[in-house]
Amino acid sequence: MLLMPALLALLVLTACGAKSSGSIVEGKVNVITTFYPIYEFTSEIGGDDINVINLLPVGVEPHDWTPRSQDIINTSKAQLFLYNGAGLEGWVPNFLKSLDSGSEVKAVAVSEGVDYIMTDEDDGHNHGGEAHAEDEHAGEEHADGEHADGEHADEAHADEEHADEAHADEEHADEAAGDSLHTDPHTWVSPKSALIMAENIKESLVAADPEHQAGYEERYSKLAERLQALDSKFETELAKLPNKEIVVSHQAFAYLARDYGLSQHAIMGLSPDAEPRGQDLVNLAALVKEEGIKYIFFEELVSDKLAKTLAAEAGVETMVLNPVEGLTEAQEKNGDNYFTLMEKNLQNLIKALQ
Repeated sequence: MLLMPALLALLVLTACGAKSSGSIVEGKVNVITTFYPIYEFTSEIGGDDINVINLLPVGVEPHDWTPRSQDIINTSKAQLFLYNGAGLEGWVPNFLKSLDSGSEVKAVAVSEGVDYIMTDEDDGHNHGGEAHAEDEHAGEEHADGEHADGEHADEAHADEEHADEAHADEEHADEAAGDSLHTDPHTWVSPKSALIMAENIKESLVAADPEHQAGYEERYSKLAERLQALDSKFETELAKLPNKEIVVSHQAFAYLARDYGLSQHAIMGLSPDAEPRGQDLVNLAALVKEEGIKYIFFEELVSDKLAKTLAAEAGVETMVLNPVEGLTEAQEKNGDNYFTLMEKNLQNLIKALQ
């Protein structure tokens, strides 16, 4: 009876999810990443010394995706499994339990060390998304439970305990607040947090492959310089603007708002699929009119229906603000990346907040 939940979860994992790309390359450090920003940073730091497989396919939003059986096979053979953590990938605990018993893969939550933002589920229009985050957080706490017998089970358990250290403050806050607070996982949307994540990725590569440490350090330094320049540009340009209020379709920009002096108002919660209450839309429409907000921001990987509905109600326009959770097929074809998308975000913010 105790095995049934794990077996059912494994069936779900192997039956669902769009297909990811890539295959294991013998003789290289194989790294599995869960979604686009981690994939990009890992590829830049790792260079030709590693083989990177990104689980999330192009054009897919990470909140709704679950792995396939081939992803379990590839991860079992890899040396590193890099995921965001902070509750973004709620499927990770069961996924790690599903790996082959002889796997030596090291699991690392690359957002560890970021100053997490806690969000209150009673905060108006955030109900649906935060309930989703609570489920994911509960799943990560469950990862501390029983594993299969054997050496790999112990290693997997140790890896999960290490990754869960990043959530210790969150768990204490949850207890203190009566489980009303949950972690916002969208860390990478701020270049300041992205810098921390990039360093964690570099350290993971060095630990897994110390022979190529010099290359990892050199490429990380170049990436860090670009992230620092992006951070400085966001600080300088946004500080000039008279307006600071933004209305977004998906509550994914709290780290960006905190780090650069903006105030975020979201139609939906932490999950882009959360349905807002009718009164929330009425309140947001009133806020838009009162604050003189000119644009409602939406993102490409989820429906823009609610953003357009609110914009029509408030008599304003819509514009893209990209949480950089993944690329569309057009963006991949055009050669877009984290930096080009964040630059477009900055230009759209400048236009909207003038």
